[in-house]
Amino acid sequence: MKETTLCLLVKGNPPEHVLLGLKKTGFGAGKITGFGGKVEPGEMPAAAAIREMEEETGIAVSLEDLVAIGQLTFLFPSEPSWSQSVHVFLSRRWVGVPQEGSEMRPAWYAVDEVPYHQMWRDGPYWLPRFLAGERVVGRFVFDTDNQTVAEADIATWEHRGGEELAL
Repeated sequence: MKETTLCLLVKGNPPEHVLLGLKKTGFGAGKITGFGGKVEPGEMPAAAAIREMEEETGIAVSLEDLVAIGQLTFLFPSEPSWSQSVHVFLSRRWVGVPQEGSEMRPAWYAVDEVPYHQMWRDGPYWLPRFLAGERVVGRFVFDTDNQTVAEADIATWEHRGGEELAL
């Protein structure tokens, strides 16, 4: 299973706005999502999140400002190569202004106006919880259409240092 990252930038504490982007190419094209991607061999997930954020938006996030907020597992039985384990991070500090690139078109959304109808159908299960300040671990199994969530398990994650995330 692929190991990937997702990084959420938020304004406010509690969050009032979140940076999301329209995926223009590749996996998930046409959907609104967070920023992230594959963890390269030998790369730590936090370093991958920082690299992906810069590649996709031009924004620089430092390791000190990155907070691990969860772990999500997405299983696609009809398309196993899509299955992935996602390390989720959040940051309230960064340098730069989001720039559109070849892969993503970033935009700020008010927390109460997130376009869930344009996201993967699992988004409403976990994104509001992250934006409410929770740390969560979740497991989602998609139906044969690779769009509908057939099973969803989500729980609060009490992070204690290097503790493994699992349901």
